[in-house]
Amino acid sequence: MNRRHLLLMGAAAALAAPAVASAQAARTIRYTHFQPGRLDQPKHAAALAFKSTVEGLTNNRLRVEIFPAGQLGPAPQVMEQLRLGSLEMAVVHDGGIAGTYAPYQVFSMPFLWENQAIAWKVLDGPFGAEMAADMQRRASIRLLAHADNGVRHITNNRRPIVTPEDMRGLKIRVQPSPVFVRLIESLGASASAIDWGELPAALAQGTVDGQENGVTNILAGSLFQHQRHITLNGHVYSLHAYLMSERFFARLGNEERAAVLQATEIAKVIHRGMTTAQDANAETILRERGMTVQRLSAPQVDAFRRIAQPAVRQWLEAERDIGRDWVEKLLAATRAAQG
Repeated sequence: MNRRHLLLMGAAAALAAPAVASAQAARTIRYTHFQPGRLDQPKHAAALAFKSTVEGLTNNRLRVEIFPAGQLGPAPQVMEQLRLGSLEMAVVHDGGIAGTYAPYQVFSMPFLWENQAIAWKVLDGPFGAEMAADMQRRASIRLLAHADNGVRHITNNRRPIVTPEDMRGLKIRVQPSPVFVRLIESLGASASAIDWGELPAALAQGTVDGQENGVTNILAGSLFQHQRHITLNGHVYSLHAYLMSERFFARLGNEERAAVLQATEIAKVIHRGMTTAQDANAETILRERGMTVQRLSAPQVDAFRRIAQPAVRQWLEAERDIGRDWVEKLLAATRAAQG
């Protein structure tokens, strides 16, 4: 082989190198979520299980890189990256999804589900499948599964809350999602939309008096350090969605897709189990961290429901991108799940 042939082969290899690197990058799943990168956090424990399962099933043809604690940006930015295909996978909370796919806000109707079992029947059933198909069509994002973001309760640093009247005059942080603004304002408080990453500082500085979240997030953000009182009213069964860029999913082979779906199912079960355990032990967990806990009776919870649910339902039905159809389908699916 002469020198000219060697030079030509070297040039061809150099030209091929970027294509090889691109192919390798296309088989890396960058996976982000918003909880700390610790095993006691449901999102992260589930992410590690997803990584282990995908890499094992594909013999490392698919590799997973996990970016916890919002390392790739706030939820609206992450959703846009998924939509454009510049990010492969994320687990995003319900409020963070709202700006990209508005119908997901229907799940934030207050006092909708009595327990996790009913929620899972709805989410894993025909209604959940219909919403996933609609998100894929409208946002180019594949909704792989739903898991828990915890049953949401109200905390504050001023006084115990037992009745809706106790909410008046309080400034309460909510997710950057209009449905949560409507919910809190219907109860007489002032709602401030603040991103998750800014919440601990807002509480520490007194920018807001309180916030609403599940036990998992109160622990993840150490919010108990800045809040004295919590009312276990369970106003919203909050969700995390396992989301993948449709552009990335479409490039996967059949075996790779099967591995992603199987790994998501395993992650979902771990995520749901850990969050449900924390919800079930909320009173004990939060008392141990120094909070004053108000556990409401059924009639007391109903007083919140009578005010908040009609107000939020009216808002959801009036929104052009949500509408009465989604609300009525969700309520019908809930009645069917209750059996």
